[in-house]
Amino acid sequence: MTIHSNITLSMIVKNEAHNLSDCLHSVKDFVDEMIIVDTGSTDNTKEIAYSFGAKVYDYSWQENFALARNYALEYVNTEWVLVLDADEVLNPVIIPYIQQVIKEKENLVVNLIRHEIGALSSPYSQLSRLFRKHPDIKFSRPYHALIDDAVLSLQKQETHWRIVDLPEIAIKHYGYQPEIIASQDKAKRAKKAMESYLSQNPNDAYVCSKLGALYLELGDTKKGIKLLKTGLKSNLATTATLFELHYHLANALVKEKQWEMAVKHYQKAMTQPILAKLKLGAYHNFGSLCYQGQDFHNAIKLYQECLKIEPNFALAYYNLGLSYRAMGRNFKAIDAYQNAIKLDTNYPWAYQNLGVLLYKQGEIEESIKAFQKAYSLHKQQNPEIAKELKQELLDIAIELVENEEFLSM
Repeated sequence: MTIHSNITLSMIVKNEAHNLSDCLHSVKDFVDEMIIVDTGSTDNTKEIAYSFGAKVYDYSWQENFALARNYALEYVNTEWVLVLDADEVLNPVIIPYIQQVIKEKENLVVNLIRHEIGALSSPYSQLSRLFRKHPDIKFSRPYHALIDDAVLSLQKQETHWRIVDLPEIAIKHYGYQPEIIASQDKAKRAKKAMESYLSQNPNDAYVCSKLGALYLELGDTKKGIKLLKTGLKSNLATTATLFELHYHLANALVKEKQWEMAVKHYQKAMTQPILAKLKLGAYHNFGSLCYQGQDFHNAIKLYQECLKIEPNFALAYYNLGLSYRAMGRNFKAIDAYQNAIKLDTNYPWAYQNLGVLLYKQGEIEESIKAFQKAYSLHKQQNPEIAKELKQELLDIAIELVENEEFLSM
């Protein structure tokens, strides 16, 4: 049954037939209307949109996401606008929270938490994707189009408007899957658009953050560091952008082996007054830096902080296990690996490390089961590592036979 929410779903799409059904299915009983702007699909994207009752409008692409999103806004007939991309779905858990928050007459923008499915150390981001339709709210920036600039300007004129943060996960984003990240074409388009914008707006801290991070992803570390520092020097960054600038800069400095400076920037990132979920990456990566420096005590504290913020963070449990193992606290390490496996049953390294510790504890049968699972997963995910593990297992088997303790696999 459709809920009358006074919300319009607004989207821009192109050749999204493989994603669109899941996205629209997640909102079909919640939003009052769906406005979809198609920028030149050659697959059956538009047919899928029509099948969900969406209104579809054609738009000639102009290498500018803001212009396309603003075109979609022109067709919105409700009081509120929800913006999604085709590779995102709305989490049904968030619907009651949204229904409550849009009743408040002074709420202008609702910031939503997005779960980056497939991102390892930094799984959450926050986006201004739910907002009132207002003639002064428009998207800006050709790439990473945002309403934030318009909203800040509007708040200066009409001071009663409020921005609200919803702490629950609202959107699940599948664009961080490894095969999607590997698309260099997408990265090149982003780079070109942001470089063009930056040439006209050299002190824009937000673009410095996003483009700087992209340079790092593309392997241009020096260029990335320079741009991130430019963003910090501008003194124009919002709190959220300040976090990103410090966080990405710390990650880059780790690669450059500038440990002390990396620590300072991780610490500055963690002190920013933003939602704790958004700071997971900083806590986790700082923990990994401590681990690499053999400061296992602080590494454990940082991984434990990650798990206070997000109890379902499998990677934090795995690295907690590594830290406990390095300190010789094997039972704690076994417990941590087992927790990682409960949260991610396809985690070969957790099984492999668990197998090693169980073997050392003399739990041979359970050790072999863990190794077998690790080998099976490695074989699927990384055959070369599977070969190495197979040789290690053979060595263990030989040792067990010599000790007359071998249990057949």
